[in-house]
This record gives sequence, structure tokens and C-alpha cells, in this order.
Amino acid sequence: MRLYDIVMLVTPDLSEEETQKVAGEFRKILVDGGAEIVKEEPWGRRRLAFTIGRKREAHYHYFQVNAEPRLIAEAERRMKLSDQILRHLAVRADEELKRSAKSAARQRAKAIRRPPRPPAAPPAAAPEAETERRDA
Repeated sequence: MRLYDIVMLVTPDLSEEETQKVAGEFRKILVDGGAEIVKEEPWGRRRLAFTIGRKREAHYHYFQVNAEPRLIAEAERRMKLSDQILRHLAVRADEELKRSAKSAARQRAKAIRRPPRPPAAPPAAAPEAETERRDA
């Protein structure tokens, strides 16, 4: 199983309860397919960056799911067919976590190989002649 982040934009024509019902339908599709819902957050109604189908706002809903790729593909297919979903995006999050862990390990190894920096020298005192010219 892999970790996915899924964001759905539900049409603003629906009420908050109807939006929860739409999200519940997709939650049921995922759970019935064997997915584990790690996190679910309704982000509420927000303004879109650009209009989608003459809509300027949408209800955002976020899922973080452990699931098989075939199940995510099926959920995306159903989201695409739904008239209530304006846009959706499913991103495989475990690849990003692996990549960032690998990068952090590489940076730690590089820091260990690098010799320690010498202490910084204290700033030199300015000659008195220069300070007199500045005051004048």
C-alpha cells in the first residue's frame, strides 16, 4: 500500500451537508476497496484562483489515504465522471517523503565529512581618522 494525498473541489452550488455527503461517498469507495484513511479534512468553501465552469468558489476536501494504486485510479475515474466534482488531484506522497529523507541523509553525511569552520574573527576597530571624517 502507498500513501496518497487527494484533494477534491466540490461545486459551490451544494450546501455544506450535501458536500459532506459527496465526500462520504468517495470515502466509502476508498474504504470498501481496502484503503485506510489516515487523515480527512474538510477545508471549507474557498475562492478559486481562476474560474472553473463559471464557478469562482468551491468546497475543498482533503484525504490522506494508504491504498493500492488501482483503487486510487478507480476513485479518480469516478471523480472525473461526477458532475459535483469540479477538479480533483491525487498525488503519491510516499515518494516525496522518501526523496526528502534521502536528501536529508545526504546533507548530514556531507556535513560530517566537511571540516569544522574556524571561528569568525572579531570585527576590526575603525581607525579614528575615518570616524572623524564621517562625523564632520
